[in-house]
Amino acid sequence: MSIVDTPERRQLRELTRAFVTREVLPHLDDWERAGEVPRALHATAAKLGLLGIGFPESVGGSGGDLLDSIIVTEEMIRSGGSSGLVAALFTHGIALPHMVAAAGARTGGSLGGRLGGAPPPADDGLIERYVRPTLAGTMIGALAITEPDGGSDVAGIRTTARRDGDHYVVNGSKTYITSGHRADFVTTAVCTDFPGSGELTLLVIDKGSPGFTVGRRLEKLGWHCSDTAELSFADVRVPVANRIGAENTGFLAIMQHFAAERLSLATQAYATAQRCVELAVRWCRDRETFGRPLASRQLIRHRLAEMHTRAEAARSYVHEVAVRVAAGEPVVTEVAMAKNVAVAACDQVVDQALQLHGGFGYLRDAEVERHYRDARILGIGGGTTEIMNEIIAKGMGL
Repeated sequence: MSIVDTPERRQLRELTRAFVTREVLPHLDDWERAGEVPRALHATAAKLGLLGIGFPESVGGSGGDLLDSIIVTEEMIRSGGSSGLVAALFTHGIALPHMVAAAGARTGGSLGGRLGGAPPPADDGLIERYVRPTLAGTMIGALAITEPDGGSDVAGIRTTARRDGDHYVVNGSKTYITSGHRADFVTTAVCTDFPGSGELTLLVIDKGSPGFTVGRRLEKLGWHCSDTAELSFADVRVPVANRIGAENTGFLAIMQHFAAERLSLATQAYATAQRCVELAVRWCRDRETFGRPLASRQLIRHRLAEMHTRAEAARSYVHEVAVRVAAGEPVVTEVAMAKNVAVAACDQVVDQALQLHGGFGYLRDAEVERHYRDARILGIGGGTTEIMNEIIAKGMGL
Protein backbone atom coordinates (compact mmCIF):
# COMPACT_ATOMS: atom_id res chain seq x y z
CA MET A 1 0.00 0.00 0.00
CA SER A 2 1.32 3.45 -0.93
CA ILE A 3 2.38 5.68 1.93
CA VAL A 4 0.10 8.37 0.52
CA ASP A 5 -2.87 5.99 0.32
CA THR A 6 -3.33 4.74 3.87
CA PRO A 7 -6.80 4.21 5.43
CA GLU A 8 -6.35 7.40 7.46
CA ARG A 9 -5.48 9.42 4.38
CA ARG A 10 -8.44 7.98 2.50
CA GLN A 11 -10.62 9.29 5.32
CA LEU A 12 -8.88 12.65 5.02
CA ARG A 13 -9.75 12.70 1.32
CA GLU A 14 -13.38 11.94 2.10
CA LEU A 15 -13.50 14.72 4.70
CA THR A 16 -11.98 17.19 2.24
CA ARG A 17 -14.34 16.15 -0.54
CA ALA A 18 -17.37 16.57 1.71
CA PHE A 19 -16.16 20.02 2.79
CA VAL A 20 -15.73 21.19 -0.80
CA THR A 21 -19.07 19.77 -1.90
CA ARG A 22 -21.01 21.30 0.96
CA GLU A 23 -19.17 24.53 1.78
CA VAL A 24 -17.41 25.57 -1.45
CA LEU A 25 -19.08 24.51 -4.68
CA PRO A 26 -22.41 26.34 -4.10
CA HIS A 27 -20.51 29.62 -3.58
CA LEU A 28 -17.25 29.48 -5.54
CA ASP A 29 -18.51 31.44 -8.57
CA ASP A 30 -19.73 34.22 -6.27
CA TRP A 31 -16.37 34.32 -4.49
CA GLU A 32 -14.61 34.52 -7.83
CA ARG A 33 -16.60 37.64 -8.68
CA ALA A 34 -16.25 39.11 -5.19
CA GLY A 35 -12.47 38.72 -5.33
CA GLU A 36 -12.12 36.89 -2.01
CA VAL A 37 -13.39 34.04 0.13
CA PRO A 38 -15.33 34.84 3.34
CA ARG A 39 -13.61 34.73 6.71
CA ALA A 40 -16.28 32.30 7.88
CA LEU A 41 -14.82 29.67 5.55
CA HIS A 42 -11.63 29.64 7.60
CA ALA A 43 -13.59 29.00 10.80
CA THR A 44 -15.54 26.16 9.17
CA ALA A 45 -12.37 24.52 7.84
CA ALA A 46 -10.77 24.89 11.28
CA LYS A 47 -13.67 23.16 13.04
CA LEU A 48 -13.29 20.19 10.69
CA GLY A 49 -9.56 20.04 11.38
CA LEU A 50 -8.57 20.86 7.80
CA LEU A 51 -7.02 24.25 8.53
CA GLY A 52 -4.55 22.80 11.00
CA ILE A 53 -3.36 19.84 8.92
CA GLY A 54 0.44 19.68 8.90
CA PHE A 55 0.81 21.71 12.10
CA PRO A 56 1.56 20.05 15.48
CA GLU A 57 -1.20 19.77 18.04
CA SER A 58 1.17 21.49 20.48
CA VAL A 59 0.62 24.78 18.64
CA GLY A 60 -3.09 24.33 17.93
CA GLY A 61 -2.81 22.28 14.74
CA SER A 62 -4.42 18.99 13.75
CA GLY A 63 -1.20 17.03 13.45
CA GLY A 64 -0.11 15.23 10.33
CA ASP A 65 2.76 16.08 8.04
CA LEU A 66 3.61 17.35 4.58
CA LEU A 67 1.99 14.33 2.93
CA ASP A 68 -1.31 14.99 4.69
CA SER A 69 -1.20 18.60 3.51
CA ILE A 70 -0.64 17.37 -0.04
CA ILE A 71 -3.65 15.05 0.23
CA VAL A 72 -5.91 17.94 1.32
CA THR A 73 -4.66 20.23 -1.46
CA GLU A 74 -5.01 17.54 -4.12
CA GLU A 75 -8.51 16.51 -3.07
CA MET A 76 -9.73 20.09 -2.75
CA ILE A 77 -8.99 20.67 -6.44
CA ARG A 78 -10.06 17.21 -7.60
CA SER A 79 -13.43 17.77 -5.89
CA GLY A 80 -14.16 20.89 -7.94
CA GLY A 81 -12.33 23.58 -6.00
CA SER A 82 -9.39 25.45 -7.50
CA SER A 83 -5.81 26.45 -6.88
CA GLY A 84 -7.10 29.97 -6.22
CA LEU A 85 -9.25 28.60 -3.41
CA VAL A 86 -6.25 26.76 -1.97
CA ALA A 87 -4.19 29.97 -2.08
CA ALA A 88 -6.88 31.97 -0.27
CA LEU A 89 -7.81 29.43 2.39
CA PHE A 90 -4.34 28.07 3.18
CA THR A 91 -2.21 31.22 3.07
CA HIS A 92 -1.26 30.45 6.66
CA GLY A 93 0.74 27.56 5.19
CA ILE A 94 3.38 30.12 4.23
CA ALA A 95 2.68 32.70 6.98
CA LEU A 96 3.04 30.48 10.06
CA PRO A 97 5.74 27.80 9.55
CA HIS A 98 8.60 30.17 10.33
CA MET A 99 7.08 30.96 13.74
CA VAL A 100 6.45 27.31 14.52
CA ALA A 101 9.95 26.30 13.45
CA ALA A 102 11.56 29.09 15.52
CA ALA A 103 9.63 27.97 18.60
CA GLY A 104 10.79 24.41 18.04
CA ALA A 105 14.40 25.52 17.63
CA ARG A 106 14.29 27.32 20.98
CA THR A 107 13.19 24.11 22.70
CA GLY A 108 15.47 21.78 20.79
CA GLY A 109 12.49 20.32 18.95
CA SER A 110 11.39 20.36 15.36
CA LEU A 111 7.98 21.92 14.83
CA GLY A 112 8.23 22.75 11.14
CA GLY A 113 4.92 21.16 10.23
CA ARG A 114 5.77 17.69 11.59
CA LEU A 115 4.47 15.48 14.36
CA GLY A 116 6.44 14.82 17.50
CA GLY A 117 8.08 18.22 17.97
CA ALA A 118 8.65 19.53 21.47
CA PRO A 119 5.99 22.01 22.57
CA PRO A 120 6.91 25.69 22.42
CA PRO A 121 7.85 27.49 25.63
CA ALA A 122 4.90 28.81 27.62
CA ASP A 123 5.99 32.42 27.14
CA ASP A 124 6.25 32.17 23.35
CA GLY A 125 4.02 35.08 22.44
CA LEU A 126 4.03 34.51 18.69
CA ILE A 127 2.50 31.06 19.02
CA GLU A 128 -0.23 32.29 21.35
CA ARG A 129 -0.96 35.57 19.58
CA TYR A 130 -0.79 34.45 15.97
CA VAL A 131 -0.43 30.72 15.36
CA ARG A 132 -3.21 29.35 17.56
CA PRO A 133 -5.85 31.93 16.52
CA THR A 134 -5.01 31.43 12.85
CA LEU A 135 -5.27 27.66 13.04
CA ALA A 136 -8.57 28.14 14.89
CA GLY A 137 -9.87 30.18 11.95
CA THR A 138 -10.25 33.45 13.85
CA MET A 139 -7.26 35.24 12.29
CA ILE A 140 -5.77 35.34 8.78
CA GLY A 141 -2.06 35.66 8.09
CA ALA A 142 -0.05 36.50 4.99
CA LEU A 143 3.60 36.31 3.95
CA ALA A 144 5.29 39.39 2.49
CA ILE A 145 8.59 38.81 0.69
CA THR A 146 8.28 40.04 -2.91
CA GLU A 147 8.99 43.71 -3.61
CA PRO A 148 8.05 45.87 -6.62
CA ASP A 149 11.55 45.80 -8.12
CA GLY A 150 12.80 42.55 -6.61
CA GLY A 151 10.95 39.61 -8.14
CA SER A 152 12.67 36.35 -7.22
CA ASP A 153 15.73 38.10 -5.77
CA VAL A 154 15.07 37.41 -2.08
CA ALA A 155 18.55 38.47 -1.00
CA GLY A 156 18.00 41.85 -2.65
CA ILE A 157 15.12 42.87 -0.37
CA ARG A 158 15.19 46.61 0.30
CA THR A 159 12.50 47.01 2.97
CA THR A 160 14.49 48.04 6.04
CA ALA A 161 14.05 47.59 9.79
CA ARG A 162 16.11 49.86 12.04
CA ARG A 163 16.39 48.93 15.71
CA ASP A 164 15.12 51.63 18.07
CA GLY A 165 15.06 50.41 21.65
CA ASP A 166 12.49 47.65 22.03
CA HIS A 167 11.06 48.29 18.55
CA TYR A 168 12.08 48.08 14.91
CA VAL A 169 11.20 50.96 12.58
CA VAL A 170 10.18 49.51 9.22
CA ASN A 171 10.19 51.32 5.86
CA GLY A 172 9.57 49.92 2.40
CA SER A 173 6.96 48.18 0.27
CA LYS A 174 5.80 44.73 -0.82
CA THR A 175 3.69 43.55 -3.73
CA TYR A 176 1.77 40.48 -5.00
CA ILE A 177 0.89 39.60 -1.41
CA THR A 178 -1.65 36.76 -1.29
CA SER A 179 -4.46 37.44 1.21
CA GLY A 180 -2.92 40.86 1.81
CA HIS A 181 -6.30 42.58 2.02
CA ARG A 182 -7.90 40.15 4.45
CA ALA A 183 -4.84 39.40 6.57
CA ASP A 184 -4.79 40.46 10.22
CA PHE A 185 -1.01 40.19 10.30
CA VAL A 186 1.81 39.81 7.81
CA THR A 187 5.00 37.79 8.27
CA THR A 188 7.37 40.24 6.64
CA ALA A 189 10.92 39.89 5.36
CA VAL A 190 12.98 42.99 6.18
CA CYS A 191 16.62 43.97 5.81
CA THR A 192 18.32 44.75 9.11
CA ASP A 193 21.44 46.12 7.43
CA PHE A 194 21.70 48.34 4.36
CA PRO A 195 19.11 47.70 1.59
CA GLY A 196 20.00 44.71 -0.56
CA SER A 197 22.65 43.40 1.85
CA GLY A 198 20.93 40.03 2.24
CA GLU A 199 20.89 40.36 6.03
CA LEU A 200 17.23 39.49 6.46
CA THR A 201 14.98 39.21 9.49
CA LEU A 202 11.34 38.12 9.73
CA LEU A 203 8.93 40.37 11.62
CA VAL A 204 5.21 39.89 12.29
CA ILE A 205 3.46 43.18 11.52
CA ASP A 206 -0.13 43.78 12.60
CA LYS A 207 -2.65 45.31 10.24
CA GLY A 208 -3.68 48.67 11.62
CA SER A 209 -0.19 49.55 12.86
CA PRO A 210 0.43 53.28 12.28
CA GLY A 211 2.22 53.75 8.97
CA PHE A 212 1.22 50.31 7.62
CA THR A 213 -0.94 50.81 4.51
CA VAL A 214 -2.72 48.12 2.53
CA GLY A 215 -2.86 49.41 -1.03
CA ARG A 216 -5.14 48.69 -3.93
CA ARG A 217 -6.52 45.26 -4.62
CA LEU A 218 -4.55 43.86 -7.55
CA GLU A 219 -6.64 42.51 -10.42
CA LYS A 220 -5.20 39.29 -11.81
CA LEU A 221 -5.56 36.93 -14.76
CA GLY A 222 -6.51 34.07 -12.44
CA TRP A 223 -6.92 33.18 -8.77
CA HIS A 224 -9.85 35.60 -8.69
CA CYS A 225 -11.15 34.37 -5.32
CA SER A 226 -7.74 34.97 -3.75
CA ASP A 227 -7.24 38.63 -2.82
CA THR A 228 -3.83 40.11 -3.62
CA ALA A 229 -2.45 43.39 -2.30
CA GLU A 230 0.34 45.92 -2.32
CA LEU A 231 1.68 46.85 1.13
CA SER A 232 3.68 49.87 2.22
CA PHE A 233 5.48 50.69 5.47
CA ALA A 234 6.32 54.23 6.55
CA ASP A 235 8.10 54.37 9.92
CA VAL A 236 6.05 51.45 11.21
CA ARG A 237 7.08 50.59 14.77
CA VAL A 238 7.15 46.83 15.35
CA PRO A 239 7.95 45.38 18.78
CA VAL A 240 11.13 43.35 18.99
CA ALA A 241 8.90 40.66 20.52
CA ASN A 242 7.40 40.25 17.03
CA ARG A 243 10.70 39.08 15.58
CA ILE A 244 10.79 35.46 14.41
CA GLY A 245 13.97 33.77 15.57
CA ALA A 246 17.26 35.62 15.86
CA GLU A 247 18.10 38.74 13.91
CA ASN A 248 19.59 38.16 10.44
CA THR A 249 18.35 34.56 10.23
CA GLY A 250 15.45 35.37 7.91
CA PHE A 251 17.07 34.36 4.63
CA LEU A 252 17.84 30.85 5.87
CA ALA A 253 14.33 30.52 7.33
CA ILE A 254 12.76 31.52 4.01
CA MET A 255 14.93 29.09 2.06
CA GLN A 256 14.17 26.23 4.46
CA HIS A 257 10.44 26.56 3.89
CA PHE A 258 10.54 26.94 0.13
CA ALA A 259 10.45 23.15 -0.32
CA ALA A 260 6.99 22.84 1.23
CA GLU A 261 5.67 25.83 -0.71
CA ARG A 262 7.02 24.53 -4.01
CA LEU A 263 5.62 21.06 -3.41
CA SER A 264 2.25 22.63 -2.61
CA LEU A 265 2.33 24.46 -5.94
CA ALA A 266 3.41 21.27 -7.70
CA THR A 267 0.45 19.51 -6.09
CA GLN A 268 -1.90 22.23 -7.24
CA ALA A 269 -0.48 21.80 -10.75
CA TYR A 270 -0.88 18.04 -11.12
CA ALA A 271 -4.26 18.09 -9.30
CA THR A 272 -5.50 20.77 -11.69
CA ALA A 273 -4.33 18.60 -14.58
CA GLN A 274 -6.13 15.57 -13.14
CA ARG A 275 -9.33 17.53 -12.66
CA CYS A 276 -9.17 18.84 -16.21
CA VAL A 277 -8.71 15.30 -17.55
CA GLU A 278 -11.87 14.30 -15.67
CA LEU A 279 -13.78 17.28 -17.04
CA ALA A 280 -12.58 16.60 -20.58
CA VAL A 281 -13.47 12.90 -20.43
CA ARG A 282 -16.96 13.73 -19.18
CA TRP A 283 -17.42 16.34 -21.88
CA CYS A 284 -16.16 14.10 -24.68
CA ARG A 285 -18.46 11.28 -23.63
CA ASP A 286 -21.53 13.54 -23.55
CA ARG A 287 -20.78 15.87 -26.48
CA GLU A 288 -21.85 14.62 -29.91
CA THR A 289 -20.61 15.89 -33.26
CA PHE A 290 -21.88 14.60 -36.57
CA GLY A 291 -24.02 12.06 -34.76
CA ARG A 292 -21.25 10.51 -32.66
CA PRO A 293 -19.78 11.20 -29.20
CA LEU A 294 -16.41 12.93 -29.34
CA ALA A 295 -14.92 10.08 -27.30
CA SER A 296 -15.72 7.63 -30.09
CA ARG A 297 -13.04 9.16 -32.28
CA GLN A 298 -9.53 7.73 -32.07
CA LEU A 299 -7.88 11.14 -32.22
CA ILE A 300 -9.82 12.32 -29.18
CA ARG A 301 -9.25 9.09 -27.25
CA HIS A 302 -5.51 9.28 -27.85
CA ARG A 303 -5.39 12.91 -26.81
CA LEU A 304 -7.22 12.10 -23.58
CA ALA A 305 -4.86 9.18 -22.99
CA GLU A 306 -1.83 11.44 -23.36
CA MET A 307 -3.34 14.03 -20.99
CA HIS A 308 -4.07 11.35 -18.39
CA THR A 309 -0.54 9.95 -18.69
CA ARG A 310 1.08 13.35 -18.15
CA ALA A 311 -1.09 14.12 -15.10
CA GLU A 312 -0.52 10.74 -13.46
CA ALA A 313 3.22 10.76 -14.14
CA ALA A 314 3.54 14.21 -12.55
CA ARG A 315 1.51 13.08 -9.53
CA SER A 316 3.73 10.03 -9.01
CA TYR A 317 6.96 12.03 -9.14
CA VAL A 318 5.69 14.79 -6.83
CA HIS A 319 4.59 12.15 -4.31
CA GLU A 320 7.97 10.43 -4.51
CA VAL A 321 9.81 13.68 -3.80
CA ALA A 322 7.35 14.67 -1.05
CA VAL A 323 7.97 11.38 0.76
CA ARG A 324 11.69 12.13 0.73
CA VAL A 325 11.18 15.69 1.99
CA ALA A 326 8.92 14.42 4.78
CA ALA A 327 11.68 11.99 5.75
CA GLY A 328 14.10 14.91 6.11
CA GLU A 329 16.19 14.32 2.99
CA PRO A 330 17.90 17.42 1.47
CA VAL A 331 16.38 17.12 -2.01
CA VAL A 332 16.45 20.73 -3.18
CA THR A 333 17.14 19.77 -6.80
CA GLU A 334 14.40 17.15 -6.85
CA VAL A 335 11.86 19.61 -5.43
CA ALA A 336 12.67 22.04 -8.25
CA MET A 337 12.29 19.24 -10.80
CA ALA A 338 8.99 18.14 -9.27
CA LYS A 339 7.58 21.65 -9.54
CA ASN A 340 8.66 22.04 -13.16
CA VAL A 341 7.41 18.59 -14.16
CA ALA A 342 4.00 19.21 -12.59
CA VAL A 343 3.66 22.71 -14.03
CA ALA A 344 4.58 21.51 -17.53
CA ALA A 345 2.02 18.73 -17.32
CA CYS A 346 -0.60 21.15 -16.07
CA ASP A 347 0.08 23.67 -18.83
CA GLN A 348 -0.28 21.03 -21.54
CA VAL A 349 -3.31 19.28 -20.08
CA VAL A 350 -5.31 22.39 -19.24
CA ASP A 351 -4.75 23.83 -22.69
CA GLN A 352 -5.89 20.61 -24.35
CA ALA A 353 -8.88 20.28 -22.02
CA LEU A 354 -10.13 23.74 -22.92
CA GLN A 355 -9.59 23.02 -26.62
CA LEU A 356 -11.69 19.87 -26.36
CA HIS A 357 -14.51 21.86 -24.75
CA GLY A 358 -14.63 24.11 -27.81
CA GLY A 359 -16.50 27.39 -27.53
CA PHE A 360 -18.08 26.42 -24.21
CA GLY A 361 -14.64 26.11 -22.66
CA TYR A 362 -14.07 29.81 -23.31
CA LEU A 363 -17.07 30.84 -21.19
CA ARG A 364 -17.01 31.76 -17.51
CA ASP A 365 -19.70 29.11 -16.99
CA ALA A 366 -17.17 26.37 -17.76
CA GLU A 367 -15.09 25.08 -14.86
CA VAL A 368 -12.24 24.34 -17.23
CA GLU A 369 -12.04 28.06 -18.07
CA ARG A 370 -11.26 28.88 -14.44
CA HIS A 371 -8.54 26.21 -14.30
CA TYR A 372 -7.03 27.56 -17.52
CA ARG A 373 -6.67 31.02 -15.94
CA ASP A 374 -5.59 29.80 -12.54
CA ALA A 375 -2.91 27.47 -13.88
CA ARG A 376 -0.77 30.24 -15.35
CA ILE A 377 0.54 31.45 -11.98
CA LEU A 378 1.87 28.05 -10.95
CA GLY A 379 5.04 28.41 -13.05
CA ILE A 380 5.65 31.84 -11.49
CA GLY A 381 4.78 31.56 -7.80
CA GLY A 382 7.22 30.06 -5.30
CA GLY A 383 10.09 30.56 -7.74
CA THR A 384 9.70 30.75 -11.49
CA THR A 385 10.33 27.87 -13.87
CA GLU A 386 13.57 29.61 -14.84
CA ILE A 387 14.70 29.82 -11.20
CA MET A 388 13.88 26.13 -10.79
CA ASN A 389 16.00 25.34 -13.84
CA GLU A 390 18.90 27.27 -12.33
CA ILE A 391 18.58 25.22 -9.12
CA ILE A 392 18.50 22.03 -11.18
CA ALA A 393 21.57 23.10 -13.16
CA LYS A 394 23.49 23.77 -9.93
CA GLY A 395 22.45 20.35 -8.69
CA MET A 396 24.00 18.91 -11.85
CA GLY A 397 27.26 20.65 -11.02
CA LEU A 398 26.93 23.19 -13.83
